[in-house]
Amino acid sequence: QVQLVESGGGLVQAGGSLRLSCAASGRTFSMYAMGWFRQRPGKEREFVATINWSGSNTYYADSIKGRFTISRDNAKNTVFLQMNSLKPEDTAVYYCAASGRWSWNTQSDDYDYWGQGTQVTVSS
Repeated sequence: QVQLVESGGGLVQAGGSLRLSCAASGRTFSMYAMGWFRQRPGKEREFVATINWSGSNTYYADSIKGRFTISRDNAKNTVFLQMNSLKPEDTAVYYCAASGRWSWNTQSDDYDYWGQGTQVTVSS
């Protein structure tokens, strides 16, 4: 079992930045690929970014490429999502997830464990 707890969400103006964190506990964090997803109001949950076990490979959704950066600190059992140049359409609940496999994990079904989510609201 892996427990995931997101933090760092909040209210920010358009053009601003936020850094989300996801702290993991339970099984060895470095064994898991990690991902971020989001669910915008009235929309299905969608893929945002993913990172492999070591952090050597990352992949991003086109909608956030160049603005968001995923990273991880295995010594601290934490994965991050740095979000810059935020837009109102980035408003969503953001979820982190852990996967025991790596295949450029862009689908929800690729992941085994999920956090509870953190709200990000971007005002115009």
